[in-house]
This record gives sequence, structure tokens and C-alpha cells, in this order.
Amino acid sequence: MKYHIVLSRAFDLHSIAQNAKAGKSPCHVMWEASQILQAEIHQPGKHSPVQSDTLRALLMGNKEHWALARTLSQQLTEDSVVFCTGEDIGIPLASLCGANKKRPKTAVFIHNINRLRGRLALKLFEVQDKIDLFMTCTLASAEFLRDYLNLPESKIKLFLEQPTDITFFTPGKVSATKTRPIIASAGLEKRDYRTLAAATQDLSDIEVKICVASPNAKATKRAFPEVAPKNMSCCYYDWQELVQLYRDADIVVIPLFENNYQAGLSTMYEALACRRPVIITKSPGIITELEKAGAIKTVPQGDAHSLRESITELLNNAEKADNLAQRGYDLVLKQYNHKIYIDKFVEQISSL
Repeated sequence: MKYHIVLSRAFDLHSIAQNAKAGKSPCHVMWEASQILQAEIHQPGKHSPVQSDTLRALLMGNKEHWALARTLSQQLTEDSVVFCTGEDIGIPLASLCGANKKRPKTAVFIHNINRLRGRLALKLFEVQDKIDLFMTCTLASAEFLRDYLNLPESKIKLFLEQPTDITFFTPGKVSATKTRPIIASAGLEKRDYRTLAAATQDLSDIEVKICVASPNAKATKRAFPEVAPKNMSCCYYDWQELVQLYRDADIVVIPLFENNYQAGLSTMYEALACRRPVIITKSPGIITELEKAGAIKTVPQGDAHSLRESITELLNNAEKADNLAQRGYDLVLKQYNHKIYIDKFVEQISSL
């Protein structure tokens, strides 16, 4: 069998691999997996879209995704096994390849499909018969796919392993310039920094530092307060600066708007890998095992009072905060990390 990995976004994978080897950034798990599978990697942006690509993109993905899918549908055969990193490229590819008599085996990782556009695309393109394996990292998404598409359990894989690079995100020394307790946060996807601001604006003896960068989302007006409190700063951090931000943090807080997918998980696992206590908004996308194990602390969505109480509780109880951090760190080393992710991923794709 010939393996193929199709990315939703274009990356300079060779540079990422070099930087990861030099300790300048985390690895890209799809690049690492491709080396084991001897898989060919395909990325959008190299093929010219046509009018039909633009029209189809009204429902799923963008025109570059459809252009790539159209090209691959003319090349892939029944001897091919294809993994798509997201539904934005996976549904276009499955839809076009599914029209072929001898289509490839196809697996798609589903991220955020339970919304109007996603539900329409699932039905219109009839992918339940064209995708061999639906993979997702949340129980809510798995249950939705099963019920909405009437899928057998054999076609759904709840993939709880996480791609967090634990050779890059590691515990380390606190910055010598740190003078006050730090509440850190990062990311833009479904973030609710207004609630974080409301919870901490009167805590003048702490600093709130936010890394405003995300590979999957853009900043929205509702994410941030109209006027940031004096103790809150928001700026871009490069990879090494982000690791140091986690290490300097007394607590990492991930405030989220209501969502039914895995918003916030990357930041959560990165912080846990750096052995920091985490407070995160409770949502269907949060893996319940972590909460049950006492590895993270959750708060209701939009509840600034509960968030403030949780923050002050951990700031005032160093032993409790340390125990929370240790339990999270132990789970990441044992189960939720890039090494296990790559091994499980290769095993899963090889079995198609």
C-alpha cells in the first residue's frame, strides 16, 4: 500500500523538522509519522482552483482544498491509503474520490463539524459511504458522527492521544526577571479573555500575560475586553518565549466560549507538559478523564466569580497547585504526548 497524508494548511515541514531537531520549536507529528509510513505529504496552495472549486467551498473548506482534492482524485487508486488532517480537506477529497470506482481507503480527522455548514456538507456530499474511518479526539464529536450519519462503531475512532511535543514543552527554570505571580494564557480559538479580565482586574499584585497567536483561529472583538486591565498584557510570543511563559506561570488559565469541540486542548497540554496547574472552562471537548483524575481544574463558561475563586485558591495554596500540576504532568508523560500519538496513529493508519 502507498500512504498519503493530506494537510489542511501548508507548512514548511523541512524547516520545522530542522528547528525541532535544534530545540527551537516543537515537531510536526505528521512529518514524523510520514517518515515511518514512507508517506507522501500533500498540501493546499499548489494547484489552480476552477469555478466548481469555489462553489463547493461555500459548504466546506476553501477553493484551494477543492483544487488539491480534485488533483488527488485523479491520482489515487485502490492501492492508496489517505489520511486527511481535517474535515476541511477530508470531505472534499472523500467526495471527489468517492465518485471513482476504485477509490482509496480514506481516514479523516474531524475537528469542528457539528455546526450548520458542517452538517450540510456531511449530508450533501454523502461522505458516510466514502470515508472509511472518522477520527476525533472528543466524545461529543464521536457521538454526533455516529448518530447524525448512522455510522457503525467500526467507522469511528475516538483518538484521545495528543500531539504535544514533550521534548520541547518541558518543565524548566523561572525567569530571573519575574517579580510577581503570573497568570498565563495562550491561543485565540473560542477564547473568552473578557471573563479572564473580569476575574483578575482587581488582583493588582499579579500579572496576566496572554500569547495572542493561534494556527487555527484569528482574533475576534468579543474575545478581548474593550479596555484591558492594567495588569493584563497581550502580545505575540515565539515558540521559545511561549515555553518560558508557561514555566513562569503560577497558573495557566484557558477561558473559553461555549463550544462542542476541542478548543483549548493544545494550550492545556502544553501547559501540563511544562508542569503547570491549569484552569480551563468546562466544555464537551475537555477530556473527562483529566478532570476526574484531578489533573485540571474546570470552571463554568463565562463565570468570572468562579474563575476568580479558583485562581485565588491555587495562588493561596501552593501545595494544592503543585499537586494539580504534578498529576497533569504525570498523565501527559504517560499518555497524552507526541510519542504515543505517532505510534498510535501509525498503527491505526496501517490497519486500514
